[in-house]
Amino acid sequence: MTNFSNITTNVNGVSYLTSTNITVTDTAVDIALGFRRIQPVGYMTVRIATAIPDGTTGTLPVTLTLNGTARPLTAFNGTPITAADLTGTGVITVFNDRFNGILQLVSPLSV
Repeated sequence: MTNFSNITTNVNGVSYLTSTNITVTDTAVDIALGFRRIQPVGYMTVRIATAIPDGTTGTLPVTLTLNGTARPLTAFNGTPITAADLTGTGVITVFNDRFNGILQLVSPLSV
């Protein structure tokens, strides 16, 4: 089986990452994205393949772990995205700026 660790969705190179594991602790819900080569600044599409487990406290903040580094997922003004914001499975768009510590949800949370 071939390992496609750097998959893009379009000509502009927007990374498409699929969650590999979801871990719930007393302090956060972590969505693991594995080890991938992505640009330090730019957009990425994240497919959440497994839902956050039922019974998880909705106020727990969500972190994304990429290449072994967990970072908090935020909304505008740095407001934490919580487990209640990401129910079920689906695709989200995230803006990543590693240099300035930004990992911000761009796509809408509800329709």
